Amino acid sequence: MSKNKLAKFAELETYPHVFQYPSQALSDGQSPEIKGNWNKTFFKNNQPIVLELGCGKGEYTVGLAQLFPDKNFIGVDIKGARIWTGAKNALEKGLKNVAFLRTNIEMIHYFFAENEVSEIWLTFPDPQMKKVTKRLTATNFMANYQRFVKPGGLIHLKTDSNFMFTYTCQMVKANNYEVQFKTDDLYASDLVDPILDIKTYYEQQWLERGLNIKYIRFALEYKNNFIEPDIEIEHDSYRSFGRSKRQHLS
Repeated sequence: MSKNKLAKFAELETYPHVFQYPSQALSDGQSPEIKGNWNKTFFKNNQPIVLELGCGKGEYTVGLAQLFPDKNFIGVDIKGARIWTGAKNALEKGLKNVAFLRTNIEMIHYFFAENEVSEIWLTFPDPQMKKVTKRLTATNFMANYQRFVKPGGLIHLKTDSNFMFTYTCQMVKANNYEVQFKTDDLYASDLVDPILDIKTYYEQQWLERGLNIKYIRFALEYKNNFIEPDIEIEHDSYRSFGRSKRQHLS
């Protein structure tokens, strides 16, 4: 491990708005004390809580926090060196409505109590074309999200991946979730929303490459049973930044 990464990890330990819980810390099945107490013990207000899962460098988490000071935002990622960038940025901007949580997304239910979260953002997640259960909009994740997201809470997906967008739209349709907005070309759509002002570094590069940005927003309602869409989707055929090469189906 480089000295630069070690320095970042050490600095993260000093940040009051960064919570680090690697999977081994939860091996005994006990949830951290912060669960159910984010607003009471950290944010010290009653504002809605919004998560960005797989936040990377936290550009969206910080951007949303600046746009919506009446909401609390928590960026979640397992990569400490990435979180460091967003955490440092939030600290330098003096943002009080931002926190970062370092943990595996599969274990997110350990950190939030029933109805504690109002919205989830999924910004450019890995489409996981070969493994359904790893996709952040798969039904196993929906079942997990509904454990802590309020009824009617919003799920936002923003992606460059046609595969991920198509899969998510089919999952939403199969499970009868209410779609509030859907487009396969966000910046050519009729959506009027301040979120359009937020473009991450990689998103800007995708746009410069001529790739459309897809977006869907739907409401999460509790379900006892889920239907996993049984469809074949053509794989993305390009290499995306920071991801393994995508190939067409053979």
